[in-house]
This record gives sequence, structure tokens and C-alpha cells, in this order.
Amino acid sequence: MASLSLPPIPRRPIRQLLAAGTLALLLGGCNMVVMNPGGDVALQQRDLVIFSTALMLLIVVPVIGLVCLFAWRYRSTNEEATYEPDWDHSSQLELLIWAAPLLIVICLGAVTWTGTHLLDPYRPIARLSAGKPLVANVKPLEVEVIALDWKWLFVYPQYGFATVNELAAPVDRPIHFRISSSSVMNAFYVPTLAGMIYAMPSMETQLNAVINKPGNYEGFSSNYSGAGFSGMRFRFHGMTDGNFDKWVAQNKAAGGNLTRADYLKLEKPSEKVPVMRFASVDPGIFSAVVNQCIRPGTTCMNDMMKKDMQDSAAMEGMPNSGNAEGKRVTSPLTTRSAGQAPPKSPSDVPQRGPSAPEDSNTPKQRPL
Repeated sequence: MASLSLPPIPRRPIRQLLAAGTLALLLGGCNMVVMNPGGDVALQQRDLVIFSTALMLLIVVPVIGLVCLFAWRYRSTNEEATYEPDWDHSSQLELLIWAAPLLIVICLGAVTWTGTHLLDPYRPIARLSAGKPLVANVKPLEVEVIALDWKWLFVYPQYGFATVNELAAPVDRPIHFRISSSSVMNAFYVPTLAGMIYAMPSMETQLNAVINKPGNYEGFSSNYSGAGFSGMRFRFHGMTDGNFDKWVAQNKAAGGNLTRADYLKLEKPSEKVPVMRFASVDPGIFSAVVNQCIRPGTTCMNDMMKKDMQDSAAMEGMPNSGNAEGKRVTSPLTTRSAGQAPPKSPSDVPQRGPSAPEDSNTPKQRPL
């Protein structure tokens, strides 16, 4: 009796199937939070990315397909292909080649322009989610964000406490972030919430967003800022109103006070800092950080700008102002004030310098 023998199975297809299966398992565990965000702003940004990509693929895919088709059809071994060495122009083809990309660019530009303005991070959100308008008389949650080396400080001015490396917000409540940095440039990024916003020293940036799904999400710095950059991460919690109230009470009961002196200790470089809670916080810390006057005896930048604008009243009593309290002493080109009657003669106006070159005490230049 003859035995039935099967042909050997090639090893290469088996290896390819195993590799494909392993890759599918690995990708199955990925959480593409940018493509599946929990906030309406990030969701609209995702839709804009998908629409723009699909719009560009309308040109890219046919062009790549035609390249492959032409390379195969007009290969040197295909003797049945039409050979027209003198052909060099087609008005219909030229119209198609230029009109299609032009329409794509016009459509892409219109969508990008409108989307960019609608999703302006400084612009308050106009809705909670698709088909869900804002609730009347609901104040946004105010959060002041300060990027430190290498940790994040979150101040809740409406509740009077602060946290380090932990952020939380109630679901379906607008959030208004004010963002700055203590030293170097960073970028505040919670992918499920909205796009990244830069945190820069001596400057304030803003972000308006909302979280629509409860969950524990990741946030981090997306701009390299030094040795501890890789550990500059925090958790963002989307909570129901009841759980958020409990979280607020937990922070208020934690004890500790974040004064300016404590802040100066906290801002020193440190890596992989655990979550910290401060039951109370100096309400002027964020403004002092932005204006570079957190240290005692330092004049704030906004006060210096007022001084430069000759607003002497704003500088009265300020340390290191450089001027005594009272009216600023000015030295204009002339000593007459605006609104007074004009002088009868130009010689009656006291001048800061000599009125004629011959009256000057400047040494004359030697002849060459």
C-alpha cells in the first residue's frame, strides 16, 4: 500500500505569518490616544488631521499607482505598448495635472484656516462636545501651570491649593490653563485633552479645553529641557463632579503651605519627583513667576514696563525702583509742558544744550 506524502511547507511563508501575527498582537496593545482622545478639542484636532491626510491622499495614491502602472506597461520587454517618441504635449492631461492639485490646495487651505481659528488655544471653547452646548453660568476651571526643572506645578486659584505632577478636572467643565516656565522652555502636552502648548519663562501662554470622558491619562513635556526631561511626566484625571470634590478635599486636607520661600526650594532641579500636595498656596506665585520677581526685593517686569512708560504712580513704594516716591523728574528737550502758551521767542526756551555749534565745548576735529 502506497503511503500518501504531502509536499513540504515552505519555511518562509510560515515565518512571515508568525511575524505578522506577532506584530498584530503588539499593535493590539497600543493605545493611540491621539486618534482616540477623551476631550472635544483633541477630537476636533484629530478630525482635522484625518481630513487633511485623506484630502492629500486623493493626489498621492493615484500618482503612485500611475507611476507603477507606467513602469509596468512601458517596460522595455513589452513590445505591445504604444511607442510614440515624438509625443510631448496634451492639453487635457495638463489641465488634469494642474487642476486637481489646485482644487486640493484650495480646499485644504480653507479647512486649515477655519480649523486653526476655531481651535485657537486662547479662544474659549464654544461647546462641550458635538451636540452638547455649554451650560449657562458655569465658570471655567482655572489652572495655573508652571514648568519647573524637572516637574510640573499646578495651582488651583479658585480652590487655593497646589499639586506637583498631578492634575485633575471634572468632566464636561471648561478648563482654562495659564502656562509659564520658571527657567527653560518646555511644552505642556496632554494628548487626550488638546495639542501641546509651549511654556516659556517670562511669558504666559493659555489653553482652553474640556475633558469629556472620565479616566486616568498621561501628560508630559514634549520639548527637551535638560537631563531630567524624560521623567517630566504627570497624570491627568478626568473625574465626575463628586469625585473631583473628593479630590479637592484630599488636597485641602494634605497640609503644607506653598509660600514664595517654599517655591524657591521647589524650583531647584530635581528628577522623578513624586506627587506633592499643598493645602494652601500664595495667590501671587504665578504672576511673580511670569514677571521674574519671585525672589524678595526683586522688581517685577510688569512694574518695570510701567516705569518705562513713565507711569511713576505705579512705581511708588516699590523696592529697587531707582526713584524716590513722588513725581518723576523728567528731562525733555525743552522744559515747557504741553498745553502751555508758546514762547514769544525761541531764545526764551531753556535748552538742554547749546543752541549754536560755536557755543559747544566739544573739541574741534583736526584737519586731515
